[in-house]
Amino acid sequence: MLREERLEFILRKLQTDQKVLQTELSNDLQVSEDTVRRDLDSLAQNGLLIKVRGGAIPHSPNPYPFKERLQYHEDDKKNIARKALALLHNGQTVILDGGTSTLTLVKLFPPNLQLTVVTNSVPIVAQLIEHPGVQVIFTGGRVNKDSQTSGGLNTIRTIQNLRADLCFLGVCSLHPDAGVTGLDLEEAEVKSAMVKAANKVVALATSDKMGTGETFKVCEITDIDTIITDNPSLELFDPYIKLGLQVL
Repeated sequence: MLREERLEFILRKLQTDQKVLQTELSNDLQVSEDTVRRDLDSLAQNGLLIKVRGGAIPHSPNPYPFKERLQYHEDDKKNIARKALALLHNGQTVILDGGTSTLTLVKLFPPNLQLTVVTNSVPIVAQLIEHPGVQVIFTGGRVNKDSQTSGGLNTIRTIQNLRADLCFLGVCSLHPDAGVTGLDLEEAEVKSAMVKAANKVVALATSDKMGTGETFKVCEITDIDTIITDNPSLELFDPYIKLGLQVL
């Protein structure tokens, strides 16, 4: 089999199975594992997959600037936000990261809800500044104009000095083996601190984020307690349920 045919086979299998293993590819393609490893390296260098130990997984869906992501899967995010809202109760301290899913959730807050919200999101702060029952703690730090979030050491230190009841995490990639990963190192470090600071962690993610991976690790998949998504009945959630996660 020609190299181009092998690469095409790998990408087709990756799309179907959501992961590929070097040992299986070696058997399927009748080539050595070293050859498979070089093929995976080539595909990874071209941004077509993410290499993990023993194989590879797909990238998350193509990233968009923050303003464009507000319209991306808009109805699905509203559905996710309504489910997430049911987990909120008066008196809680809640960490919200800087994703569009968490911003969608905040827009649904009823006026009688009484919370303390900790966030690194400038749009969430702006949305809540007039809310009568929500105390807002902005994590500070340097603001990234593209993501409209703060990051860096000051942000992480603020989060580390807090203890929250809940953390709502907007994620771009979840995988049973690779865990929660992200595209940006600084954002991944902030999200990781948020996970460690909360008693319960809820990932908000549309179903197209499942089974994908990116470069920078946020946390293990078992650090997540609940996944709230648009279509929880899909079979692709079975591996997460087997690991003990609640899927709503």
